[in-house]
Amino acid sequence: MGGDGGAGKSAEAKGKDGRLRKKVYEAELFRLQGELVKLQEWVRAEGARLVVLFEGRDAAGKGSAIKRVTEYLNPRVARIVALPVPSERERTQWYFQRYIQELPAAGEIVLFDRSWYNRAGVERVMGFCTPEEYTRFLRQCPLFERLLVEDGILLRKYWFSVSDAEQERRFRSRLEDPMRRWKLSPMDMESITRWEDYSRAKDEMLVHTDIPEAPWHEVESEDKRSARINMIAHLLGSVPYHDVQRPPLELPPRPPSSGYRRLPRNERGRVPDHAATLRAHA
Repeated sequence: MGGDGGAGKSAEAKGKDGRLRKKVYEAELFRLQGELVKLQEWVRAEGARLVVLFEGRDAAGKGSAIKRVTEYLNPRVARIVALPVPSERERTQWYFQRYIQELPAAGEIVLFDRSWYNRAGVERVMGFCTPEEYTRFLRQCPLFERLLVEDGILLRKYWFSVSDAEQERRFRSRLEDPMRRWKLSPMDMESITRWEDYSRAKDEMLVHTDIPEAPWHEVESEDKRSARINMIAHLLGSVPYHDVQRPPLELPPRPPSSGYRRLPRNERGRVPDHAATLRAHA
């Protein structure tokens, strides 16, 4: 009986296309985001350091997942890192050097929208690094991550997986949407023609870097709503946070006026009332 009831609820949560229904998704997302706020307060109170890596195929949903994770978080506590192409100077540094300076201090969360794993993916496939640099990365990366974990950093690694057909559908959707066309680049187009090359690179990366101290967690992302819910729920379940009691706050009584008078509005620049033109034509 319990199994039948669970199956019924599961069917109700899915739409005709097999994807998570919007109403169910929004309710659960909001609940999980409330837990993320609790996680944030625990990180701040305990002086913890949390690093979350978001990796995966182009258009797999990494950015939208990060957006939902951080939607209600304090940007002074939870920071997104999306590094540009390395400068000429950075190319002469130790590969991990520019990522190290982005790592969190006590009480901070850092979410990497792509990370040092660029070397195992796009740099490897597109020939932006030498075979020697790539081999060195595969050897050093597990050592680097073990050092982070040994020092007390909470490191979580997520790989967002999507099929070639769904990726192409999302690319076409972006191409036709002027508000999202900026998300496409010539590199994205290359990812279509080099699908198998990226697949082989991912497989080799996992062989070398899926270590007990910092394992990979794959997120099935054909359904973006389910992917976000699954990823956030896993993250919350992997960190031993608890609700932190904050001191109660009360609004103080407003003191009586001491004679201050506001300057006339016409004595300083103001933003034009564009909303007024909308109201006039409503």
